[in-house]
Order: sequence, then C-alpha cells, then structure tokens
Amino acid sequence: HHARYSGLPAAEAAVASETKFFRANSRGAAVTGLRALTPHPPHRRLDPTERPLQMVYDYLATIGYADSLRVQREAANSDLSCMIRFYTEKPLSADQMERTLLKGVFSVRKGKTQLHKWAERQVILCGTCLIVASVKDSLTGKMHILPLVGGKVEEVKRRMHCLMFSSSGPQAQTYYVNFDTQAEYLRWHRQASKVVSQTISLVDLSCYSLEEVPEYLFYSQDVTHLNLRHNFMKMEGPGGLQFSQLKSLNLSHNRLGVFPESICEILSLTELNLSCNGLRAVPTQIGNLESLQTLSLDGNHLDSLPEELGGLSQLCSLGLSFNNFTTVPAVLEKLTGVDRLAMAGNRVETLELGSLARMGHLKSIDLRLNGLHMLQSGSPDVLKLITHMDVRDNHLTSLDLSSACNLETLNCQHNHLGALTLSGFALRALYASGNRLSTVNIYPVPNQLTHLDLSRNSLEYLPDWVCDTRKIEVLDITHNLLSELPGRLLSSLSLRKLLAGNNQLCRLPDLLDHIPLEALDLQHNKLSELPENFFYKALNLRYLNLSANSLETIPPSSPSEESLSTLQELYLTSNNLSEHCAALLVGHQNLRVLHMAYNQLLSFPASKLSKLELLEELNLSGNNLKTIPSTVSSCKRLHTLIAHSNHITVFPEILGLPEIKLVDLSCNELTEILLPDSLPPTLQELDLTGNSSLILEHKTLNLFRLFGVDVKIVPSESSFGYQQSLVQLCVSVLAVDHFGGSMEAAYGIFDGDRNEEVPRLLQCTMGDVLSEEIQHSSVDTVYMCNTFLTSHRKLGMAGQKLGASALLCYIHHEAAATDQSGYFSLTLANVGTCQAVLCRDGQPLPLSKVFSLEQCTEETERVKQGKAIVTEDNKVSGVTCCSRLLGCSYLFAWVLPKPWVRTEPLCAQDEFLIMGNRALFEKVSYQEAVTTVLAVRDPRAAAKKLCTLAQSYGCRDNVGAVVVALHVAEDSCTCEPPLAAGEGKPGTVGTVLPVAVTLGEPATPSSSSGIASEFSSEISASEVGSEAGSTASDEHPSSGPASRPDRLTHPALFQRQPSSATFSSNQSDNGLDSDDEVPLEGVISNGSKLEVEVDIHCCAFQIRSGSREDLKKSPSTSSLFGKKLSNGSVVALEDSHNLIEVALEAPKKKSGYFSAPAQQDPEDQLVVPASLEQDVWEQLRAQNAIVPGPPPTSSSPTSSARDTELENPQPSQLPQRDLVPPSALQQEVYDTAL
Repeated sequence: HHARYSGLPAAEAAVASETKFFRANSRGAAVTGLRALTPHPPHRRLDPTERPLQMVYDYLATIGYADSLRVQREAANSDLSCMIRFYTEKPLSADQMERTLLKGVFSVRKGKTQLHKWAERQVILCGTCLIVASVKDSLTGKMHILPLVGGKVEEVKRRMHCLMFSSSGPQAQTYYVNFDTQAEYLRWHRQASKVVSQTISLVDLSCYSLEEVPEYLFYSQDVTHLNLRHNFMKMEGPGGLQFSQLKSLNLSHNRLGVFPESICEILSLTELNLSCNGLRAVPTQIGNLESLQTLSLDGNHLDSLPEELGGLSQLCSLGLSFNNFTTVPAVLEKLTGVDRLAMAGNRVETLELGSLARMGHLKSIDLRLNGLHMLQSGSPDVLKLITHMDVRDNHLTSLDLSSACNLETLNCQHNHLGALTLSGFALRALYASGNRLSTVNIYPVPNQLTHLDLSRNSLEYLPDWVCDTRKIEVLDITHNLLSELPGRLLSSLSLRKLLAGNNQLCRLPDLLDHIPLEALDLQHNKLSELPENFFYKALNLRYLNLSANSLETIPPSSPSEESLSTLQELYLTSNNLSEHCAALLVGHQNLRVLHMAYNQLLSFPASKLSKLELLEELNLSGNNLKTIPSTVSSCKRLHTLIAHSNHITVFPEILGLPEIKLVDLSCNELTEILLPDSLPPTLQELDLTGNSSLILEHKTLNLFRLFGVDVKIVPSESSFGYQQSLVQLCVSVLAVDHFGGSMEAAYGIFDGDRNEEVPRLLQCTMGDVLSEEIQHSSVDTVYMCNTFLTSHRKLGMAGQKLGASALLCYIHHEAAATDQSGYFSLTLANVGTCQAVLCRDGQPLPLSKVFSLEQCTEETERVKQGKAIVTEDNKVSGVTCCSRLLGCSYLFAWVLPKPWVRTEPLCAQDEFLIMGNRALFEKVSYQEAVTTVLAVRDPRAAAKKLCTLAQSYGCRDNVGAVVVALHVAEDSCTCEPPLAAGEGKPGTVGTVLPVAVTLGEPATPSSSSGIASEFSSEISASEVGSEAGSTASDEHPSSGPASRPDRLTHPALFQRQPSSATFSSNQSDNGLDSDDEVPLEGVISNGSKLEVEVDIHCCAFQIRSGSREDLKKSPSTSSLFGKKLSNGSVVALEDSHNLIEVALEAPKKKSGYFSAPAQQDPEDQLVVPASLEQDVWEQLRAQNAIVPGPPPTSSSPTSSARDTELENPQPSQLPQRDLVPPSALQQEVYDTAL
C-alpha cells in the first residue's frame, strides 16, 4: 500500500497473487463494479485483470479523496475494512451454509413401521427436498428424494435428537433421522420447518456470494420460484438452470454484463427479473419464452429491444425504467398485453404522441425523471385510453391533455408548468404541486375528482370548477397567493380536508350550514377573526391550525353551554390572543393537543383548564404567564407540558400526573421545586435551563436520577442555543466554543432521520477529526472535505446500513494580506438535508446546499447515471431521499459522503447563525427563522422558539435548531488596556492579566469598537461530547496549535463576555457540601450549582512550546493536559487553555457534591515562613530564569507577582522572548482560577 497512485503493476502483482476474493460494502460502483451488503456481505472472486490496490484507490477517489498521498494513507487504514475488503479464499459463514445446504451422516429409518431398520446414511437438506443416499459414505447409486413443501417435520419424543420428515399428498413418505448432537438437531429442525411451511416451492439464495447454483439443488425438481438476487452468478454456457417446473427467476444485481442466453431455454418461465446487471442488449432468443408474463429490465444500459420480443403474446408487464432509451420502443406496438409503459429515468426528452397512437393497449404511462421538455401533439384520439400518467420531475412548461378523456390520475409535480389543460370526464386525482400555475383549466367539471393538490404555485384565485365538483375530499392549496376562499368551497358537502396555509387570506366566508370538514389548516395567513358560528357549523372538525395569523379572539364552541364539538387538535401559536380566549376553549372537551404559544396570555383560567380532562399535550410557551394553574392536575392524560419563555415563578403541580413524559419550563423565573414522595415512572425529561434563580437541593437531583429523569439546569446566559423537540431524538449537536482551546469555534448538527446511533457517533468524533485535519492542510475545502470522509470511515459497522445528514461550521481567523489584524471567516460543510442560514444585515443568507433528489437536479442526474432505482417516493433504492450522507455506505456509489464546502468572510453586519435539520426548514422559511431570532435575541430562547413554531406548524418529525449569536465589529479589538503600552516602568516587562476575578456582577464588556465574536455554550451533561467535541477518538494532535500560529496568536480579535459557567456532577459521594470551607473569591455556590465568574480576555496567556514538559511535570498541572475531563470532553496539549476547563479539573475535596473546584485543605497548602521567603524567592528565580527585576517585598510571592503585573500592563501581543517564564505564569493562572 506504499506504492504510488500511478505505476502500481509490481505491487498489484504481489497482492493479486494472494488475493482471491473481494467484498465491498456497496450496491454498485461506476468504476469498479462493486456490489451490495444486504443482508450479509457478498463476496466475489476477483477477475484476473483486476488490481486490488487500484480498486481501493478508485473507491477512495470516488467517495471524495483528491490527494494521492492521502489516498495511500487512507488505503492502509484498518477501519476501511468496513467498506472494502479482500480475502485469500472465499469466506463462509455458518448461517450461509445452513441456508444453502445441510448434510451429514446420521442414523436413518424409512417408514413409520418397525419393518425397516436403522442404518447409517448420508442425508442432505437442500432447496425444498430431503435427500437420502443408498449407501453410507457415498452419493453413488440410488438417491431417495423427499419433497418437503407442504409436508411435516416433527420431533420424535421416543428418541433423543430425532426428527420425522414427511412429504405431502396421498403418496406421502416418511423418514426418521437421528442426529448426534443437540446443535445439529436444532439446526436441521429450524431449516426444515421453514421449507414445510411454504405454500409454494420457493428457494431463496439471495445475498450469499454464489457463483453457481449448488449441485444438490437440482434434485429439487419441484422448485417453481428461485431467488438468486445480489449474487455473482456466472450463467455462461448452455444448461445453466435445468429446473423443469421453474416459473419465477430473480437474477437482479448479479453483475452479469451480458444477458444469459441459457435462460431462454427455461420455457416454463412466467416471471424473469434481470434488473441492475449492466445489460446492453437483449438476445433474439428471448422470443422462446412464450409463457413469460413479467419481464423486469430496469437499471441497465439498454437503448433498444429486439423485434422477437414482440412475439411474447402473454407478456403483460415490462419494466424499462432507468435505462438509456431516447424514444418509446416500437416493439411495444406488438405487445398488446402490456398496459403500462414503465420508462422512468430514461432520456426521452420529447414524447411524440403519434407514436402512442399505435399502442392503444397502453393505459398507464410513467415518464418520471426523463428530462422531458414537451409533448408533440398528434391525433386527438391518441390519448383516449390513457387512465394514469406520471410526468413528475421533468422540464415541461405547458401540458395539454384535454384529449385524454379517460384520464383518472395525473402526477405532474416539480415541473415548470405555467399552463395546464385537462379533461374532467374521468379525472379522480390531480397532483400538480411545485409548478408556476396561475390557473388550471379543466372541462367539463370533474365530478369524479376526490384529491386535488395545487400547492406551491402562483394561484391568486381558485378556479370555479373547484367549487362545482361534487366529490372533492382533499384539497391542498398551500403556498399560493390566494386572498380569499369562495363561500361555496367551505359549504361543500364532500370536502373532508382543506389545506390553505401560507396564503394571503384576510377572512373566512360565513358558514350557512353544517359542513363535514374534518381537517382545516389556515396557518400563515392574515386572519384577524373567524366567523361567529364557525365551530357550531363545523361539528366534525377534528384538526384546526390557525398559527401565524393575527387573531385576537376565537369564536365560542357553541351558542349554548352544551357543546357537540369533536375538535381534538388546536394550534393557535403566534397570534394576539389574550387570556379571555382561554375561557372559550371549555366547549372543546375532546381536545388532546392545544398549542397557544407566543400569544399575549397573562394567565390561564384555572377553572377552564380543569375541564380539558382529555388533554395530552399543552404548549403555552412565549407568553406572559406567571403560573400554571394547579388544576392542571385534572388533566390525567397529559404527557407533554411545554411552557418555556414565560415568567413562571412556581413549579406547577404536574409531577403527580400518571402519564407525564416531558416537561419544559426553561427560560422562566423558577426559584424552587416541590417534589412528591415519588415521581411518575413515565417522566423522561425535565428542562429547567434558563432559570437563574432556581435552587435545587442535592436530594432533589438524587431523586430525579433515581427515577432516570434527564434534568437540564444549565443557565440561560449564552450566545449559543440548541433545542430538540422530542424525548427520543435522532438529532445530535456538536458545540465547541473555544475550538482547540483557541479563539475559534466549531458547531455541528447531525440528523439520523430514524436512527440515533450515527448522529451520536458523529457528535463524539467530528470535533476531534476536524482538529486533526486542520493540522494537515490549511485549505478549507481540503480539511473540511477530509473531516467528513474520515468521520464517514470512523462510523465503522454502524455506517454500513445507517446514515445521517451532517452540517459542520468552523469559525476561524484568516490573516489579511495587508492588515496584520486579519478577519474571521465561517467555513461550512454539509451533506444531506441539514441547513444553515446566516443573518446578514437583517436578511437571510443561505450557506448550505440541500442534497435531496427533489431539490438538486445535478445530483439526481448523477444517481441516474449510476443506474440506481429511484422509487416513486423519490428515494434511492427506496431507502433515502438524499444523494449524499455520512454512512449508508452500502449505497455506494449512489450515495456519497463528499460534502458541499463554502467559506464566507464574516463582517460587522453578521448577527447570528441558524442551523437546523430538514424538519425545521420544511416548516419555517429562512426569512421567518431570521425574523424570529431577531425578535428574541437570546440564542437559547430563539432556538426553542424555532422548534416550537415548527411543531405548531404541523411538524411530526424530530426537530433540531442551533442558534449562534455573532458580534463582529470593524476594528481589530474590543479591549481597552488600562495603561498605554509605553507607560510601563523602565526595566520591567508588564503583561495583561488574563483573568479578572470579581465578587459581584460580571464586568460590562468594553464599548470600544473591534472585531469581536462571542461564543458561549452551556449544554446539559446528558448530551454526549457536546461541550468540547469528541470522546470516541483517541487521536489527539500534540502539536496542533503550533502548526497554525496565525489562528492562535493573532492580536485581540475574539472576545468572550464575562459569563457564569455552571458545573454539575454525576459523581457525588454523599451529596453534601462542606460547610467548613471558606468561600473562594469569584466562586459562588447556591446549593444547586456552583458559578465561577471569570472575564476571559481576548489576549489569552501564551505558553512557549518548549516549556510544556516542565508544566507536565508539575503535580498540580499534569492532570490538565491530554486528559479526558469529567464531562467526557478531551483537553489536548495546546498553547492556550480555556480557563473554565482549567478550573473544572482543579483539586477538589472528595466529600464535595460538585465537580467544580473546591478550596484546598489547609494541610495541603505550602506555608513558607517569613524569614525564608527571600531565600525561596531567589531559588525560584534561579530555577525558572525569571526576567531580572526587583525582588518582591510582599509576604506572598504570588500576590506580589500579581500586583507587579497589574501595575505594569503590557500590550496584548508581546515578543516571545519577553514573556514571563511559562511555568511561573501557568502556576499564576492556576492559582488565580482556584
């Protein structure tokens, strides 16, 4: 593997001489022809011309590695074996052998009577038959075949390890087989039971690296269905599969390359699947299969079909999707039994309707993803018999199907349609979202129409025929320009579901009569009121979403006290409702979900809440509530209470509810919690972040831990906010405020869609990987791309079948060519559907690229060229809608881990960064997200609001949002030194003290202009690795910062405001705080948390790399370098340390409850007598070579040094040779932190 990328013959010959078999964790590759890992890793024999090292290099180049030297280094990494591997011989597993063949010599007796004796015979279980040889050790002579399908296999209780095998039918035969061991008995019983339970003679040998059919399988002449998909079958030569009764054969994904002519000799075939085999032609012998009814040729390279195919009179299904056809094959004219044209993913750019005139038997046409530009008109009778047409994801600008009088279903989403004309005689469903339609012409009125989707178009009014249709049940007109809804529409007697959100509706028409409407979505409109009789005319209404309107009140549920309302879900978020509206909800006694977040509620009437006994989810966030009524205890079914961002001071009485799962009371004014004697076993998460006055006693925390409750009590003062929407999440976040201990930062978000494992692994590893990659390259596209590719490799076995979208932001300093101060840049990389948007001058600036098949045409084309099968729900092989992910390596080379990379210089107009997953930005637009954060400002509260809005807008998926506040000014520093640089005393060197410990409120940040970015992260202890990056990687660069001095030792450019960092611990010994300890200066304990108030100046202290060894020898500091902290993060060997991390690992008493620094015991402190102070100081000067200066006169060397430095300040950047010796300075900082 040390050979160069080019010129490999010698190395390849050496490796190829030992390497016989090859496995790749992939389904297909454009370069090497790799294959799948489902459900077990298939292995194939290497061709004589294949070169293993070149195959590895091509594989790595395809996933994104560009540098040849890096490719060589990656090729030698053992972790790569999870994706590609070579063997010296074919690896076999017990499970594979069990499924293909079981054999052995056992005691056998034929028949149920005692006339036959027991004898040693060779027995084989293969396919659907039990085979018993005539002699003991040989398969020569007569072979007794026992068909098992429909038969019986039973345990013989009179004998140990004995089974009875019986065939079915009136001429049934029976064999008794006595096994030697229990393991053999169970293995045979398990496999035989599968065979006898089948209703058809099916043999499934898929995904087992077979090169040929097992020899003994040919004894099973009753086989009718044979599945050989995902193997490496060699069907060369005649007589490949001699089964007299074979009807169904599946040879898909077998890397055939050529259509096997031997298959054309199996005249009994009715179903043949040869998809995804790289076929370029179909032989003329295909005409021999006269019984063939279904032929699947999808995912090949076909561009024509032989005329002989037209002789298959019984053929009724022909799959030609994802090939290279440019026109509809003429042979289809003869295939009168084929009623569906399945040609999705080909290259038919122009469809000549005249060619369809001679194919009157076609009723369904599928031309998705063809790049179709136009339909050339022909005779009016051409489309007369067409009932279903699918032309989604093409480039059509107009579509006239008025002659298709029998058309029942039309799918034309995601085109560029400006005009659409249809016949309404038989139309039942129309899906036309994602176009540019201003109107739709249908004549006559489609009275059979039940489903109509016109969302995401440019409709300013609804066509009249929509109100005239008599059977319409579902109508989706969201994201249009509608200003009103016709009164006749809501009065429809058939309409069950109306989606009219994201329009410009100002009012709803009055309801004249009772309507059957069950679901109504009117979010994101301009409604200020609803009709007074709305609720008691819509008695069937179960779902109502009125979020993001201007409602000030809601109508009553009924004209009298008795209500017949069946409303179950009500969303009223982001309106102007007051507490008086809450009283009007009493009539909706069937409510299960109520969202009234971000309104003007001052209170919620206690008597009214008690009547909502069926309530399961209640969201009252973002109001002005001071309390949650005690009557909430009447809601016995309540499992979710979200009331963050209020002014609640008293913890509500909810912990006694039997089904409570999630409670979010963050960003309030809570001071204490009164707990019952026991907690409900269903409680999973309690979020109390942002309650700065909250005091939690140790027994309270212990009670939560005892019941396994995830309690979050991080304070709210933060420039970083992250929120998740559900208890069981598949979204994780990475937050490193001081990346590598420097003035840089890294943030990431990972969405696993339906799995939690991959996002957690990425959260734990990606920070370390980035830290390592920036040591190897300073080019942003290189180190970010390699970070993603290395993280993809580190997923190991978990990344084979599982995957995740990922987004990583790295904020770093760039040295300017003319200005020494430089500037900050944001480098972003992403795969999948996680997105980031930057707020610049109050407007959204999208930074990411969405890698989904619906939104990225170039990626769709790449996947098509790789001959992947894109299913009708726009998913690659039916698995994922993303073309780029971390993980899912078995989908190589259709799904790749190579990211999109972009670098954006930051400026003074950049206010904050928003990162979110697909679910967030599907419901919240970029503009609304920016407007939301601008109105809230506090990052944590803003992140929570974004998730709350997404949920109230109808999101049912996992939602994650990250908000990072940026404060970038035009100058180079925000720090004002107390004295000018030239005012120091002669003969001394002054330094700015890096830490200012205060007793009271944190100091106000300097008002001087400068480039300043504030990052602070407080993440709960339950989030793995979210504070300082990785715990899963053991590769820590020891000289990382030294290789990038421009990013670590630049002038004062990056400032962190004074803040309070809370440290909580899960490692308490007895849960008690020591009362005899003297309070530390700057360290405040309130019983529930311990705060260390520090002002981290932008000019952090510097340490010469040459003296690092001296520091490591110090007992008091050796634990601070290259060690995993108690929160799971890793402190690497760096020149600049985050002082809070230093304090976190300070010596502490074992009896203390917290992991924050505690006072040293008096007996552990070194006391120097006053008479010896002068001698000790001289010795210290001699050992550490301190810069000459007058000896201290104070009784404390430490305080003397501190006073000297305070009196002699120094500019922020000093020559290295003038610094105070590193060991002394480090000890100074350490003592100050304590």
